[in-house]
Amino acid sequence: MRAALATAVDAPLTLTERDVPEPGPGEVVVKVKACGVCFTDLNLIRGHFPFARFPVVPGHEITGTVAAVGGGVSGLAVGDLVGGQFLYDSCGHCDYCVRGDQILCPSKRITGIVKDGGYAEYALLKGAFVTPLPAGLDPVAAAPLMCAGLTAFNGLRRAGATPSSRVAVVGAGGVGALAVRYALAMGARVAVVGRSSRGEASAKELGAELYIASAETDAAAALKAWGGGADVILNAAPSNAAAASVLGGLAPDGTLVLCGYDNTPLTLQAQPMVLNRLHVMASPSGSPHDTRDTLAFSAQHGILPPVTPITLDEAPAALDAMASGAGGGRRVITFD
Repeated sequence: MRAALATAVDAPLTLTERDVPEPGPGEVVVKVKACGVCFTDLNLIRGHFPFARFPVVPGHEITGTVAAVGGGVSGLAVGDLVGGQFLYDSCGHCDYCVRGDQILCPSKRITGIVKDGGYAEYALLKGAFVTPLPAGLDPVAAAPLMCAGLTAFNGLRRAGATPSSRVAVVGAGGVGALAVRYALAMGARVAVVGRSSRGEASAKELGAELYIASAETDAAAALKAWGGGADVILNAAPSNAAAASVLGGLAPDGTLVLCGYDNTPLTLQAQPMVLNRLHVMASPSGSPHDTRDTLAFSAQHGILPPVTPITLDEAPAALDAMASGAGGGRRVITFD
């Protein structure tokens, strides 16, 4: 099979041939239909994950069909359309795993960073962490739901978004655009914070009632003027400074949730947090049950991101374009 390998930090992807994997106990082999190109894949190559294993096949936004099933796997059969996510597996016996919070397991392993992912024609995955796709969900467009969608949906509900909430989304890229659509489908009012006025038209097309260009106005003050502030602010921008700049836009008892971040310290003003009982949290992707909920909600409300299909050969150029900040939409590697 053809595969793309990340061989070291700051090294370009290498295209290679590998044997098709065979499933062991608890494992399934998935014939990959699509794999999203995620910002995390770029951060892998940039060296942001000290626990990464090289060489490794990147990619954790995987959809495809089950090609082989190992012993002890239940609920999956050859031919099933499934998705593979950021979380590869967990220990299965710690308190977090037992209560269904496998994403918090201290021994968890990450797809495409520690274990081979979806930049390949076949992927070897753990059966308990593979999720059936709802009927009618396009597997190519659904690939980004396995990380970007899961991160956005789970971040909103963990932060307490409700139909009566005012939700502000900072950065309306891959995760942010899905967060806007999920928040609207939950019944919330939505504002988008972007860097310049160029993003206003696309934010309004998504359904946002308010757009704030942070380069032209004080975003926190503008959010505070929006009915008293946002109940939830979801930071989807890969910037801690962007998140910190909008803290003052929270309503009392509001929550700032980090879904996007960088490797710099997060500095926040303590006094307004104390006086207004503000909350700050982070939300990493999700556990298998969160993935099922994300896919079910997406199918029910018709939420799929616009994607640009590319070939495996185009994956290195797609990562280069992402690193340079070039547009082009959500790129998804597709296989026949």
